[in-house]
Amino acid sequence: MKKIGFLSFGHWSDTRYSQARTAADTLLQSIELAVAAEEAGADGAYFRVHHFASQLGSPFPLLAAAGARTSRIELGTGVIDMRYENPLYMAEDAGAADLISGGRLQLGISRGSPEQVIDGYRYFGYEPEGDPDGSKLAREHTQRFREVIKGKGFAKPNPRPMFPNPPGLLRIEPHSPGLSERIWWGAGSRATAEWTAQQGMNLMSSTLLTEDTGVPFHQLQAEQIQRFRDAWKAAGHEREPRVSVSRSIFPIVNDLDRAYFGSARGGEDQVGMIDGGKARFGKTYAGEPEQLIKELADDEAIAAADTLLLTIPNQLGVDYNAHLLGTVVRELAPELGWR
Repeated sequence: MKKIGFLSFGHWSDTRYSQARTAADTLLQSIELAVAAEEAGADGAYFRVHHFASQLGSPFPLLAAAGARTSRIELGTGVIDMRYENPLYMAEDAGAADLISGGRLQLGISRGSPEQVIDGYRYFGYEPEGDPDGSKLAREHTQRFREVIKGKGFAKPNPRPMFPNPPGLLRIEPHSPGLSERIWWGAGSRATAEWTAQQGMNLMSSTLLTEDTGVPFHQLQAEQIQRFRDAWKAAGHEREPRVSVSRSIFPIVNDLDRAYFGSARGGEDQVGMIDGGKARFGKTYAGEPEQLIKELADDEAIAAADTLLLTIPNQLGVDYNAHLLGTVVRELAPELGWR
């Protein structure tokens, strides 16, 4: 059994063919798509987080609203840039959203991807010294966030509070039990995947890796996953970790699919540059179901992961993306042993 969800980049643009022309369109359609995904039999609704962009930037109101409208699917992020976050405020927001959803949040966090502005986190009030890309800042914020969501008291109570306090040190409220085990780190390299395992976080790996060894993307990603699992075992963690990978998969079953994605058939990996270094990007899978079943059966990283996130073209609207998800769940997943 493999969990299958969608990952939306949450774009909006006031262009001719976009069905998400404003921020309100994207937010409201994201909620409706989570509902439609649950009805289609999918297992998760995940959202990208980007600041200073015409994309989703503040995930917790959206996650809470989607949680109130659904009952079964997981709700997550992929990923929250921890350079921007106030760890304690984030802990309050995450605890509230998780309780509203009944404990279904799966939070992907990381240092984030290249930004729309230079050092955008500085505009949010964070001025790290000797930390040129904010990596240290992101990990420090992550450590603090993970500490406080465990529910242990740390704040000294006021001796004359407005309302009576429980005995002992106080914790962040609302506290949601179990959330601390549902934190994922978006790792772009094999070394970062090993660090993620050592920290006891789940692994989230996307359609790009910030390194290139010359092997196909899916094989490099499968090696990343194996290194993560080996490091997890060596660290002695008691629970079983989870691993997700993202893919662009577009089954072509009607003329509209063919018009949108017919030209994407036969895609290949791409090698480019991210933050001044080589990066390898995974290919797009597009074709008739029979063809995709053969191609996807050879994807070693999908086979190694327990969760598959389908990157969706959210500007094509709720109905079309629900159709895509339903086709994958009904026609591909059973034939590939994912269901």
